[in-house]
Amino acid sequence: MQLATWNVNSLAVRLPQVLDWLRQQQPDVLVLQETKLTDDKFPHAEFAQAGYCAQCFGQKTYNGVALLSKTPAQDVVRNIPGFADEQARVIAGTVGELRVIGAYVPNGQAPGTDKFDYKMQWMRALRDWVREELSRHPRLVLMGDYNIAPEDRDVYDPVAWAGQIHCTPEEREQFRQLLALGLHDAFRLFEQPPKSWSWWDYRNLAFRKNQGLRIDHILVSEALKPRVRACTIDKTPRKNERPSDHAPVLAHLD
Repeated sequence: MQLATWNVNSLAVRLPQVLDWLRQQQPDVLVLQETKLTDDKFPHAEFAQAGYCAQCFGQKTYNGVALLSKTPAQDVVRNIPGFADEQARVIAGTVGELRVIGAYVPNGQAPGTDKFDYKMQWMRALRDWVREELSRHPRLVLMGDYNIAPEDRDVYDPVAWAGQIHCTPEEREQFRQLLALGLHDAFRLFEQPPKSWSWWDYRNLAFRKNQGLRIDHILVSEALKPRVRACTIDKTPRKNERPSDHAPVLAHLD
């Protein structure tokens, strides 16, 4: 089984790229972030033609998430239950034996801002809910754009980024607390090439210079950890014309 996550930074712009990537990679499950589409404009027919059932949760201009799967997702949940939020950031569903949660974590803007406080509140609410989900669904995967680089090795210039958004001690502590629930960073279960990033700024030739961050993650539960055979970042779509600034991350499970 192959699971994947991709922040597409506008599905309206990137739909042909996503469909092409699906044809090539054939993941069993793909979660998308930043679809930036209201649900009435979501391209269900195009994905159905490609062989995927789609669950979406969107809004105009910003945010938006989707769950694509080769078999229909059951028990679908949109956003974090009990956490009042006007932003479309979470979609979850059961696909076969797996509970899949796709998340678009708030950016946070900068420490000390209202948006950073919102990110911290959101992360705490996510953690409390995921703890409950794990008790009901031991085979769980939480994947998406976390907007957090967990360690210095996930940043092209740790000195320059120290204390900056995505790399603050508070954000990294939130990530560690998710892991403490019994989740594992699938990418770090394996030896990986140095300077492995999933996001590169559009500016300053960042992709060409390979100046990026690893902020897109696939976390698997303890029950799934022995089944993970590989976890990779597919940089190829970042080379497209008008690409997303993120690359897909894939995990291969037995």
